[in-house]
Amino acid sequence: MVRVTPTDRREVLRAGAGLMAGGALAAGCGAGQAAPTGTPSAESADPAARTPGHPTAGARAAPAPRAYPGEPAQISHGPRTRPQVALTFHGQGDPALAHSLLSEAEQRGARLTVLAVGTWLDEHPDVARRILDGGHDLGNHTQRHIAVNALAEADARKEITDCADRLERLTGSIGTWFRPSRAPTASPLVARLARTVGYPHVLSYDVDSLDYTRPGAAAVTRKVLADVRNGSVVSLHFGYADTVAALPDVLHELDRRGLRAVTTTELLS
Repeated sequence: MVRVTPTDRREVLRAGAGLMAGGALAAGCGAGQAAPTGTPSAESADPAARTPGHPTAGARAAPAPRAYPGEPAQISHGPRTRPQVALTFHGQGDPALAHSLLSEAEQRGARLTVLAVGTWLDEHPDVARRILDGGHDLGNHTQRHIAVNALAEADARKEITDCADRLERLTGSIGTWFRPSRAPTASPLVARLARTVGYPHVLSYDVDSLDYTRPGAAAVTRKVLADVRNGSVVSLHFGYADTVAALPDVLHELDRRGLRAVTTTELLS
């Protein structure tokens, strides 16, 4: 794994400083997807969100990314031999819905993986520590949730490093995972840039809940349960009431099938 020091990261950020601001946030990772409830339309104007800081005093250290020998550069699922699945959430939208999902999962003994959008962390910096304190994985889903695969190299690098910087300021780590925005997999360029920043793997998925289409809680539940199996990585989203409503039934049926919802780190360990 490529290790990047804070000084190196600042140099990388300066190298990508030419990115022009713009582009509205969207929740899903495909063109034409609707924005979730409560999603901010621009970066926070709060200077504190961009002032270098440190994790909360006394808080446990956030884990760093790690390499998984034998796993591909882009991981879409874990071992098919163990009855475990990873429920991964694109971190954006109304923080109240995020808190509801986290609490529901914890009450049922499930642990999630959250790929956070940098501007969401700027707006709601407390949610990063909330995720980690609940025993969940926290990772990088780019700074502004734009189509990162379509960007020029300097711009794509800045999307990755800006979000990594937010995570490090808030938690002491750049996060355990990177997932590209607006695409299920990373282009070769984006995968290479992510490795340079410090993420040995790109986290994809093999089950798409399609919850961002707002099909209703029952449809979300059916889609997940129809496709999930040992080792699956499921794509879901914060910011949608349908997802909150679907989660209890999803977790109940997973439990009935003997499938345990764990973090992606645990899934691959």
